[in-house]
Amino acid sequence: MDFTETITENTLRAIRFERPDYIPMVFWINPACWHHYPQDALFELMAGHPLLFPDFASQKTALPELDPWERAGEPYKDSWGCVWQTTDDGITGSVMQHPLASWDAFEGFAPPDPARTNSMAAFDWDAIKSKILQARREGKHVAGTLEHGHAFLRLSYLRGYENLLLDMADGDKRLWRLIEMVESFSMAIVRRYVDLGAAMMRYPEDLGAQLGPMLAPEHFRTYIKPIYEHLVAPARAAGCMVHMHSDGDIRSLANDITACGIDALNLQDLVNGIDWIAANLKGRLCIDLDIDRQQITRFAGPREIDELIAREVQTLGSPEGGLMMIYGLYPGVPLENVKAIADAMERYATFYS
Repeated sequence: MDFTETITENTLRAIRFERPDYIPMVFWINPACWHHYPQDALFELMAGHPLLFPDFASQKTALPELDPWERAGEPYKDSWGCVWQTTDDGITGSVMQHPLASWDAFEGFAPPDPARTNSMAAFDWDAIKSKILQARREGKHVAGTLEHGHAFLRLSYLRGYENLLLDMADGDKRLWRLIEMVESFSMAIVRRYVDLGAAMMRYPEDLGAQLGPMLAPEHFRTYIKPIYEHLVAPARAAGCMVHMHSDGDIRSLANDITACGIDALNLQDLVNGIDWIAANLKGRLCIDLDIDRQQITRFAGPREIDELIAREVQTLGSPEGGLMMIYGLYPGVPLENVKAIADAMERYATFYS
């Protein structure tokens, strides 16, 4: 499986504050949507929004193939031995069995091989190399990525969330050994991408809850921030753009996250607050804004959706760049609102052009 993606020169210009032609906009359709909505309606949405789906006309209208951890009723064991389960096809499951729930299992425990897997699925590095070289020949760029949940979440998958927080609170020395194992695995993947010439590295992970982070800020600084700093270093040394992601309220972690040396931060809008993001992050790095999926787009109407996206563009954007936006569609959003979101994203993408 190939987790790399092609990114445009316009995206790099937005991240670098080099006056992009338009605000990069991504509209992502979760695979579960294809059995919760009429499929023709989703195809019509894609066909009608060429800025959001530029390759739609040249691609066959094939449904996305589900990853093994997105298949309901089929538990999936990843490369670390964590067992995932989901109840809805297309929705990423939760880890229900933690291989290191007891420290007794740590003796003799071995990590997977980063030459073969990214933790969740098999990696074909020859195919990735070919994709990067082909993109270069076409004047395009490729972004590499670690698995979503490569550090804090991976530790929680292995130990269990409560166990991990107790390990941090207790200062358990065995946790440091596990951290070294997890970090070394990810470092090997980062170095491979950098050596192959990736233009950007993604470091996706969720650290925030609905209100506040999922771990104490002092524990983030002690245990997780050093991992981030170490993993970012090879990318920065090679001139590779650094993109980080976290869902949830990360306001109390933001300064520590940005201090790791990142170029773009993907975070949620309303849970962190549009005005807070503007006051604390605008101009410091590129804001990759995750458009609300909990309140306005789900329960309001097209007018409120247009007003939200217009306000975000005007508050966080600039002609120089520094703003990207993404919307993730999940089941439950009325189709009228789905179209309104896509319409507004295309309308305001050229606000500064």
